[in-house]
Amino acid sequence: MTTPEDKPAPKPGIDWIAELRGLALMLLAVLAFHSFVAKPFYIPSISMMPNLLVGDRLVVSKWPYGWNWSSASFHVAPRGTWRVLGSTPEYGDIVIVVPPNRTDDLIKRVVALPGDRIAVVDGQIVLNGKRVPQTVEPPVRIPADDALTCENGIGPQPCYDEFAQYRVRLPNGREVYELPTFRETLPNGATYQIIDHLDQTLDHFREITVPPGHVFVMGDNRDHSADSRAPLWENGLGGPVPLSDVGGRAEFLTFSLNGTERLNPLTWWGALRGDRAWRSLRPPILRPAH
Repeated sequence: MTTPEDKPAPKPGIDWIAELRGLALMLLAVLAFHSFVAKPFYIPSISMMPNLLVGDRLVVSKWPYGWNWSSASFHVAPRGTWRVLGSTPEYGDIVIVVPPNRTDDLIKRVVALPGDRIAVVDGQIVLNGKRVPQTVEPPVRIPADDALTCENGIGPQPCYDEFAQYRVRLPNGREVYELPTFRETLPNGATYQIIDHLDQTLDHFREITVPPGHVFVMGDNRDHSADSRAPLWENGLGGPVPLSDVGGRAEFLTFSLNGTERLNPLTWWGALRGDRAWRSLRPPILRPAH
């Protein structure tokens, strides 16, 4: 015969309030980290080829230029011109910017700073009256990853339709796009490759002066980038970008996928581009010879 003292104590119930509180605090910590420290990004378009490919995953740091409304992980706060501990990007930095008429993030390269005069003549940047040096390099080889699709404002589309004439098969059977490549070097020595294969509207931009508190940004794929050269109604940035719309600096790649991956994580390993992981996105600086 059992007594009341012998009965097992009832199991305590789940404290759902405490569980929800813990989940909310964890989500707030993640949002705070993404807003103030660093955030992962995915490249959905070809505008920064050859240095960033569709399928690249990268880390953007949030502190280099201070913090502003666009630093937040989600751009739900009203736009403002305020900045905390604000500083100015350097020539050649790859930055995240928010267009004035949208809330999605774009990734571009800084090519002109506040007070600079900038024009584009026949595809070449003219900065403060001097042509930015461009030298011809061997064609860069972009993998023909036919499974990739790109966002173009209408929806996912094949990425490389524009480059069909440059598709070649290598002796080992691998297919690539060999694209016209140039090396551009900005006044501080920041150097990087660009692609320019057409003569089109974006190759000709009349001279303007970058206002105080603004930067002029362009994509490295010069014929396929809606940037400071392009008007808003063409999904561009409509001119120089206020520093209050710059949300961070691209630092390095973490990994890259070629488009063959599926929801099944077992397919991700075969889709990895192993040669792209952990690449720095800071441009090398050429020092003048003495």
